[in-house]
Amino acid sequence: MKFTANQIAQILEGEIEGDSEAEVFRLSKIEEGTDGSLTFLSNPKYNSYLYTTEASITIVNDTFKLEKHVSTTLIRVKDAYKAFSKVLEFYNQVKNNKLGREEPNYISNSASIGKDEYIGAFSYIGENVTVGENVKIYPNVYIGDNVTIGNNCLIFSGVKIYSESEIGNDCTFHSGAIIGSDGFGFTPNEKGEFVKIPQTGNVIIENNVDIGSSTTIDRATLGSTIIRSGVKLDNQVQIAHNVEIGRNTVIAAQTGIAGSTKLGEGCMIGGQVGIAGHLTLGSFLKIQAQSGISKNLKDHEVVQGSPAFAYSDFNKSYVYFKNLPKTISRINKLEKELNTQNLNDE
Repeated sequence: MKFTANQIAQILEGEIEGDSEAEVFRLSKIEEGTDGSLTFLSNPKYNSYLYTTEASITIVNDTFKLEKHVSTTLIRVKDAYKAFSKVLEFYNQVKNNKLGREEPNYISNSASIGKDEYIGAFSYIGENVTVGENVKIYPNVYIGDNVTIGNNCLIFSGVKIYSESEIGNDCTFHSGAIIGSDGFGFTPNEKGEFVKIPQTGNVIIENNVDIGSSTTIDRATLGSTIIRSGVKLDNQVQIAHNVEIGRNTVIAAQTGIAGSTKLGEGCMIGGQVGIAGHLTLGSFLKIQAQSGISKNLKDHEVVQGSPAFAYSDFNKSYVYFKNLPKTISRINKLEKELNTQNLNDE
């Protein structure tokens, strides 16, 4: 895909300084700009690179004053950072605007597919599946029976969506995500063997949800595992059966949430957090990375540690944690001095 400076300026409502027909077909950082690339400058720390960059087009703030000649074509806008973000969004829309059906694939006769779809090669769409409009299904995707998918969803290669899952509008699933696999439900019998409990529920994912690569969301034992609107899950996150994640919550990589825990809205959870099952966690929580959550939390709590406790208390305690070897050494030294003094007194 190629774009001219004139086309980009129209999208950004900017003013051109230089060659309005300059063409770009890739994006770059300003210090790594090459012929045919588009970049931007917003941080004054990088000003010097503007005069050496080989990028064909550079987006700058309209208040930026040149100190000398530049070879790159400038597009002046109110806010270069926001403008470049807009270009990235537009670029992704164009890049992902695939249409049509590649062969081979399998689409059940009972499936309903909305208009403007893209279905990549080797994809499987099962019985009674309903897919909305402008949905992009990349190669090697599996969609099980009775799944519903809303409009404007992106489902990248290798995603597996098990039967009965319900997905809203404007959702993105990155490669390797698994939706609706069985929850981890087993019970011991009289022989001490673990017998599987049938997992008969489903997964409900509401609107505007992003699911990272290799993230797994288990189906409920009964009822539904629910991911509310606006949730963003990083790569390699594990959501167990019957968990509920509140609106606009973000969860970083390698976090695991055990079964039947309910998490409120607007929470921020760091990487490698472990959350026990059957807990009720409030809204607007901040859980620092590598914390272990074993009890209920109230709204707006900020916690760290394993087991986790108040973030401010953790920081105060850490002063003692890191000085513990020195403290023990001092105590041992004092004990020796006291013992020596007691012997001398005798």
